[in-house]
This record gives sequence, C-alpha cells and structure tokens, in this order.
Amino acid sequence: MKIVVAGTDTGIGKTVFAAGLACALGAGYWKPVQAGLEDETDSVFAARMGARVLPEAYRLSRPMSPHLAAARDGIEIDADGLDVPAADPLVIEAAGGVLSPLSKRSLFADLMKRWNLPVVLCARTTLGTINHSLLSLEGLRARGIAVLGLAFIGEANEDSERSICDFGKIKRLGRLPWIEKVTAQSLSQAFAANFDLGDFTS
Repeated sequence: MKIVVAGTDTGIGKTVFAAGLACALGAGYWKPVQAGLEDETDSVFAARMGARVLPEAYRLSRPMSPHLAAARDGIEIDADGLDVPAADPLVIEAAGGVLSPLSKRSLFADLMKRWNLPVVLCARTTLGTINHSLLSLEGLRARGIAVLGLAFIGEANEDSERSICDFGKIKRLGRLPWIEKVTAQSLSQAFAANFDLGDFTS
C-alpha cells in the first residue's frame, strides 16, 4: 500500500498529517523533494514523530518552489527519474500544492499521474479553502489521478468542509485539529480520534 499526501497550498499542516498517517499505518515516510534546510526539515520532523523515514531524493537549500530552489542550487530536478521506493507500506508527501512546479517542464501533479498512486488531499479550513480545494481536485482529476478523499487541517469550519465535499463530490476523511504542542503522543492521539484507518487501507 502506497499513498501520496498532497496539499492545496503550502504551510497548511500537510507534513503533520503525513507524519501522523505514516505512524498510524506503520508505514515508511518519504518526501522526495525537500526545499529549505535551515530549520527542521519535514523528514526530521516525521522521524521525531516516530515515522520510519526514507532519505529525500533532492535536498534544496532554500524554502522556495522546488523548481526555483533547485535552480538557485544550480541543479534541475529530474522528475522522470523520481521513482517510488520499494518500501511498502509507504506514505509519500508531495512538495507544496498540487500544481507546484518541479522543473520548467513538469508539475508535481504530472509526477503523481506517472506514479499512478491514490492521493489524499489535505486542505486547510480557513478563508479561501473552498476555491483552493476545488481547483486542486479539478487539477488531479483532469489528469486521471485517483483521490481517496479530503483531510482537513485546522479549526472546525463545518460549512466550508461540507461545501467542498458536496461540490467536489469527494469523501471527507476527517479533520486534524491544530495541536498546541505536537509530540509523537499528541499527534497519535489526535489522529486516532479524528480518522478511521480503514479509509486509507480499503
């Protein structure tokens, strides 16, 4: 079982969700492209939460869009060479939003199409989420990418969450609330209380 965790935007809590999912499933965690190395990286965070982390394919210095971060480091991301590791089960965290560019020729959604793996779309619950979520769903579906459902992150917003799922005709997987102090224990408890693992494995 391999699942891609994608987001409607950057900075929405996707890494916390992906780490929580990997730990809950006893799966490996892989972020193929890490942009920004000054602070705690997403892989280091996932390892701190208890996930079994696979090394990134690209470690880029600056916290920018992957294509730009790579250019600043004097390299180009070879999206065609980014193959899914053999580890199974595996949770793969995408970089940025669904249509984040990896290079001048490819978007992350193009890579997800080639991988042909089911996607969990993470969406925030704050203002603007309806538009971002529905556009992200359209971008995935236009490429024939299977979406398991929506995982919301943040404070409850029942109207927005219901509107996205109704208009997008998509399953609501649950909502991960903001956790005041994220630890392996607090994340595990929050994930268990708000998600049904059967939705990710069936």
